[in-house]
Amino acid sequence: MISTAIRVARVGSAAELAAAVLMMAGFPAIMVAALVPSVPAFAAATAVTYLADHYLHRQGSYLVNRLSKVRAGLSIRFLIRQLLLILLLARMSLSDGLIFYGATACFIAFYGLQAPHGALVTLIRNRRRLPVATRNVDLASRVRIPDAPPMGLLNRSAEKMLHLDLAAVVGILVAAQLDSPTPAFLGIGATIALGSLYVLALMPYVRGKKVPPNADKILAKVDDWLRDYKPETVLYFSGSKDSVYQVNMWLETMEQLDSRPLIILRERVILQNLAPTTVPVICVPGGVHLMNMDLSTVRVALYAANVGKNIHLLRVPTMKHVFIGHGDSDKLASVNPFSKAYDEVWVAGRAGRDRYAIADVGVRDEDIVEVGRPQLAPIQVRAGVPEGHMPTVLYAPTWEGWDGDPGNTSLMLAGESIVRKLLKADPPVRVLYKPHPFTGTVLAKAGAAHQKITALIEKAAAERAADARFQADTAIRTAAKADLARIEARLAVLAGGGGEKGDEAEASRDGVVDVAKYEEIGRLRGEWNDAYWRSFPVWEHRVISGSEPRLYDCFNVSDAMVSDISSVVSDFIASGKPYAVTDSAELGVEEFKRQNTAVRAATILSNSAAELGGLLDAVRAPEADPLAEDRVELKQYLLGPDEPTSIEQFNTAVANLTIKAEARNVGQEARAAAGAAETVV
Repeated sequence: MISTAIRVARVGSAAELAAAVLMMAGFPAIMVAALVPSVPAFAAATAVTYLADHYLHRQGSYLVNRLSKVRAGLSIRFLIRQLLLILLLARMSLSDGLIFYGATACFIAFYGLQAPHGALVTLIRNRRRLPVATRNVDLASRVRIPDAPPMGLLNRSAEKMLHLDLAAVVGILVAAQLDSPTPAFLGIGATIALGSLYVLALMPYVRGKKVPPNADKILAKVDDWLRDYKPETVLYFSGSKDSVYQVNMWLETMEQLDSRPLIILRERVILQNLAPTTVPVICVPGGVHLMNMDLSTVRVALYAANVGKNIHLLRVPTMKHVFIGHGDSDKLASVNPFSKAYDEVWVAGRAGRDRYAIADVGVRDEDIVEVGRPQLAPIQVRAGVPEGHMPTVLYAPTWEGWDGDPGNTSLMLAGESIVRKLLKADPPVRVLYKPHPFTGTVLAKAGAAHQKITALIEKAAAERAADARFQADTAIRTAAKADLARIEARLAVLAGGGGEKGDEAEASRDGVVDVAKYEEIGRLRGEWNDAYWRSFPVWEHRVISGSEPRLYDCFNVSDAMVSDISSVVSDFIASGKPYAVTDSAELGVEEFKRQNTAVRAATILSNSAAELGGLLDAVRAPEADPLAEDRVELKQYLLGPDEPTSIEQFNTAVANLTIKAEARNVGQEARAAAGAAETVV
């Protein structure tokens, strides 16, 4: 029941739901206390609403943010509390006293301070919002951008200002209880003084040297930087906050380009959630600003998603435009008819080319280039179980999806059967369970299945640890844990060394990555991953949640995988290791393979997981694996050849298209020159 209420109210936890209930129930309680009248009851109910309101705002609660849509926003809630306090004084027959007049005058004056406060905050934010935001672009040496105001002044400013009424409210309640005006006027004085000081503290940031240059000057300096840097290949991206992974997956590839790279984003929220990178990044929300930007040296533009804003760059004829997508799969997005708007479409392997031919959406075969999947480079290829290791099987189910179709994931229909059979396997195997982070967010049944599987694995791990047949090398584990502690401490220092930027303008000014620190973090993360796997025995079952270790790290320590239809399967194929996919919708083996290219070399599991033995046999005896050749062929069909490497293929494709763009531009210049000569003659 509580989980249903949490889902309906769209709150994140039971504590958040309780705070919301207390806040909503608190206001009727305040009204009753005012009518009775009872100062202690009024004070208690008021305290509950203050604390609940503050907690919900700290949590960024969806529910409390939506209250403004039903005319119960933040300012209204404070106003209601204050009006009810006036009602309490009237019910206590204090309407003719100094306390009543002081309270009324205080709240009117306090609200009089809200207008200049809100106006100043808005003006400061607007003036400090640059027409572009950047990372790894040297703006500091080109234009003066002043430091941001202290975050304490602007962060949740409305909430902070409104809470200054607390001094007056407490003073008035104490005065009403003691029937003495002195506490009331002390509290009123504190509220008005603090509110006035807050307004005065903001005023210096709307004038003089504390205001950034205007938009035209900033844009001119960015163009100066572009002319000096001379970008050649651009990764262009537009989308919502939830789609930021689509551009993040290409960052490492952009860092490895032979040409000078640049990333252009269209939404500030994407920049705020972009992963660290050494590539220069320019976020240009305005279409006109983008179209006026000096991109004359760019020859290749890469697009990771088909979105409407792509037209703002597609209109530029001096560069060649390429759709690279954000994954290679059998989904309809992989054969979007919009793709014919680009000069070329780059796919991983032959499968991508065939999808477009079958779909017949207007993309010509000669415009398709196979470049592999550079993102899969960290996945290691290994045949057989390392000597001295127990076979490891990774269970990585996907989540239930937004539509809640039980066939999306194996968790609810087959998950328990899969895990039980793996835990009881003889000879034994080690089980790693890494669920999708969204598991259980739509269907409570999926969350319950996840909890049950987690409990099964943890119980089996405890039993194995107590079994005399399984011995752990405590010296290795102790050393690994010491390494983990050392690495994590260093990573914490590196992460905190730069400090948080005050705002977007300050982050743009100072947002040039420290390459040495960036490289050290990358190296330490690799060392952390190695130490993590050494920190527990090679036979220990494990539930892996959170972002670390990453999915590809789990691939590399596993000898086989069980999963569902998702990009996880397509990526695992790069390892060449045996894998199984669950036909949760019970389409049947042949139809399941017909609909999903990525399972054509997989062991297909029914919901009973009866076929799991075939996967385990392939792990234990690779030489007798009946699907080994099929996996080799499927890997090349989906992802292209191993040699040359994907990044080499990608760089070659960029270079070839750059030549085409240059040839086109030279031809246009020659035609223009010939036309001018004819005009003169």
